[in-house]
Amino acid sequence: MCIIFLKFDPRPASKNAYRLILAANRDEVYSRPSKAAEFWGSSSEILSGLDMEEGKEGGSWLGISKRGKLAALTNYLEARQNPDAQGRGFLVSNYLTDNLDSLAYLRKVSSEAHLYNGFNLLTAEFRANEDTLCYYGNKGSSEPIHLKAGIYGLSNSLLETPWRKLQHGKQLFSSVVSKTLPPDGLVQELLHILNNEELNTPDPAQESQGVGYSNAMLRALSAVCVRSPGYGTRTNTVILIDREGNVSFTERTMQNCDITQWSTNSFHFRLQE
Repeated sequence: MCIIFLKFDPRPASKNAYRLILAANRDEVYSRPSKAAEFWGSSSEILSGLDMEEGKEGGSWLGISKRGKLAALTNYLEARQNPDAQGRGFLVSNYLTDNLDSLAYLRKVSSEAHLYNGFNLLTAEFRANEDTLCYYGNKGSSEPIHLKAGIYGLSNSLLETPWRKLQHGKQLFSSVVSKTLPPDGLVQELLHILNNEELNTPDPAQESQGVGYSNAMLRALSAVCVRSPGYGTRTNTVILIDREGNVSFTERTMQNCDITQWSTNSFHFRLQE
């Protein structure tokens, strides 16, 4: 299902501030085949994890390119899914390989929205002269929107829908990003938030959208870090982009479908602005 918290600050006033701070969880069936984050593409300029599910190989949920393009996806909570719908993960990988800008890409996606089950998609560009962040959800407005500087939360309803888990996680996230921390300390505090298993129940808004799911599953889905048999949070990702265009990408991912086994990899590079 996934959850994303981010702070977008296109022109930070402080030398030590960040243009982007993003913390995200990927929630998925533990046994679904995936690749951990690595560089790929024609010139190895795209960094993301990749879905390896048959028929959906090459899709992703979150990625960034050295050219400054970033995309992040969450699914929309709905019990009735079209089994013949196109794989939503390609919305991320196609944007990262495409030459369209973030808004033009989302307009193209919106014209094809009926081909997919419910989703939310964030697209961004980090350029020397301008940073852009846009959003589109195919269960909301037909028009993508430009997002201004600010702190945002996105779970499995539309952007900023005030589910309790989103409000709780966003409050924790806002508290951490308001501190002055060294990069490693910031990453560790954000990973700590992403692993918060506190249940945020009852939540009538989440429960009404999730009609058709069992009560046990809805309870599990009410946490920032989801834990249920065979399904839950299996990847944490933190991305930092500083004022000078230096990127830090940290991924913590589950090993062998075992919630006690994790590996962490970090990547550092400078945007080609």
